[in-house]
Amino acid sequence: MAYCILIRHGRSTANTQGVLAGWTEGVALDETGREQAERLVTRLGETPVVHLATSPLQRCRETADPLLAAHGLTAQVHEGLGECRYGSWTGRALKDLVDEPLWRVVQDRPSEATFPDGETHAGESIAAMAARAVAAVREIDAAVTAEHGEHAVWAAVSHGDVIKAILAEAVATPLDDFQRLHVDPASISVVRYTSTRPMLLRSNDTGSSVLTPPPPKGDTPASGDAAVGGGAGLGSTSVSG
Repeated sequence: MAYCILIRHGRSTANTQGVLAGWTEGVALDETGREQAERLVTRLGETPVVHLATSPLQRCRETADPLLAAHGLTAQVHEGLGECRYGSWTGRALKDLVDEPLWRVVQDRPSEATFPDGETHAGESIAAMAARAVAAVREIDAAVTAEHGEHAVWAAVSHGDVIKAILAEAVATPLDDFQRLHVDPASISVVRYTSTRPMLLRSNDTGSSVLTPPPPKGDTPASGDAAVGGGAGLGSTSVSG
């Protein structure tokens, strides 16, 4: 089967504001995110990308644009790669959401978590998001393989929680453990779906081995909670997806 490059969108304005964007319209890349999108072309170098699929959301489409231009491709927009639908959590600050009873379910038992409907945004369960994301990637992968052959390379631009769910399925990790994975903005992960099993070839590659932890906050112990939506990156103090 083909090689699938999973790319999380670059840093967005919601990431830097600490807001859970979800399916909010008009959430764009910030200046850093635009630079990250441009650098993806160099980071992937001569990789022969033959197909590029993307989430419908603006931050993903803006991330995809430089790669599309570099490889002479037209994007396949796929709803299955879209962000989890966070319902009434959409647009809220992550620092406020940590006090919601659902927060602990999202962190500790995500397979049981369903986001409540809001006035303008429908909610979705994390399990439903994971199922449609995995189905979308496998569907696209099979189509690319059929058209371009067993060693073709294609890319999907999506979101932190969506990519974490895809990676968890690829390495047979239960969904309740998917918060152990981390997917930074503009990171690259690579999965190959072979005839017997998926293989994880790369995970959360940001093109650098430099590790810059965020500054300590007094005597507060480090939290093991994951940033819902994926966060703004390890070197950032923001906690939004």
